Amino acid sequence: MPNAASAASGKDMSMKLFHCRDARSLRPLWTLEEMDLAYEPVLLPFPPRVFAKQYLVENPLGTIPLLVDGDVRMTESSGICFYLTQKYGPTPLALAPDEPDYASFLNWLFFSDATLTFPQTLVLRYRQFETPERRNEQVAGDYEKWFFGRLHALGAALEDGREWLCAGRFTIADICIAYALHLADTRAKLSHGLSERVRAYLDRARGRPGFARARSIDAQAPQY
Repeated sequence: MPNAASAASGKDMSMKLFHCRDARSLRPLWTLEEMDLAYEPVLLPFPPRVFAKQYLVENPLGTIPLLVDGDVRMTESSGICFYLTQKYGPTPLALAPDEPDYASFLNWLFFSDATLTFPQTLVLRYRQFETPERRNEQVAGDYEKWFFGRLHALGAALEDGREWLCAGRFTIADICIAYALHLADTRAKLSHGLSERVRAYLDRARGRPGFARARSIDAQAPQY
């Protein structure tokens, strides 16, 4: 369904975001809501390559997310967030190359998926998604430790009491990092490893109206 603000404004709804509940597509969904852009969320069961095989026509990889914006088709969640800010900005959600924190902004943006989300996919697979006979606690435990080890970098960055990671304002770097923490707190069941400082940061991010709007759409997607 379109977001309420876009529907009420009569904006063009040609942009589509294919989304599954709690999936990495929550990052661009949240970004779209923060930017108040017109789009159509297409809500699918997870994994769509199994339960919505017609989706393979749209995305042969079968992965989520997929953003369709005219001739543009993108499948990487952090990349989609960056694209939206560059194509439909200017927006305070992104930093310009001449801002002092620009390199840090990019680093956190890529760190969010390559370093904080990736190990959780192995934890989820080998503790929850595989059939019981294929589950592997050693693999899941090893990647749980990997995740917690890399999480120290975030805790260290927040030691100075900053509210957000870059430039003293909320950006898509915070959206992408907060999603990884949200995944740990919910689906991956790793909340016991979030420090008080990291937990407070996650709570600030999830307290934003843009997140609440994204979650209201997310909740309409089929359950796992």
